[in-house]
Amino acid sequence: MAAILAKKLGMTQRFLEDGRVERVTVLEAGPCPVTAIRTVERDGYEAVQLAFSPCKEKSLTKAQLGHLKKADASAHRHLAEFRDEAGELLVGQTVTVESFSAGDRVKVSGRSKGKGFQGTIKRHNFKSGPKSHGSHNIRAPGSVGASATPSRVFKGLRGPGRMGGGRITQRGLTVVEVMAGQNLLLVRGAVPGPRGATVEVRSDA
Repeated sequence: MAAILAKKLGMTQRFLEDGRVERVTVLEAGPCPVTAIRTVERDGYEAVQLAFSPCKEKSLTKAQLGHLKKADASAHRHLAEFRDEAGELLVGQTVTVESFSAGDRVKVSGRSKGKGFQGTIKRHNFKSGPKSHGSHNIRAPGSVGASATPSRVFKGLRGPGRMGGGRITQRGLTVVEVMAGQNLLLVRGAVPGPRGATVEVRSDA
């Protein structure tokens, strides 16, 4: 099983034995109890469902509590399914950060930071206009449609709008260090989301 739920704590750096400095993201990964196993015969696909982030029972609905009690798991705030990662796991077992080791290639999925309503320069990397004296079109996108034909702006044209806040998967990351005693996973590079966000860590073989 090479998949786990984690909480993004922030970024720092680690000095390796050869003197190199690694910029790493610190993830508090697991422990995650297994709350369900999906099979092809019953569900049409194979997956394992993990729970993360213990919380008070009053924070969940009766349906959520009933589902967790079937797996003999306490109240947890987040549930997520990982396809094709069930392996030999059974309901009631616990997945820990020890499933990973230093040097493993992983991919991390999460919800990116929301940027709000942004213009085309920040949202789509448009080039800015001339900044010389008398210019009135410095950060505007320019002409986006004809006057007579078709007399409208085509759908899907890049323009200003809401930016960020979507699901992002960062691939090609490497595990630098596993701190099993503290349930910490140190990953080289940046992962999606703000500090405190819940992310999904999978092997990227």
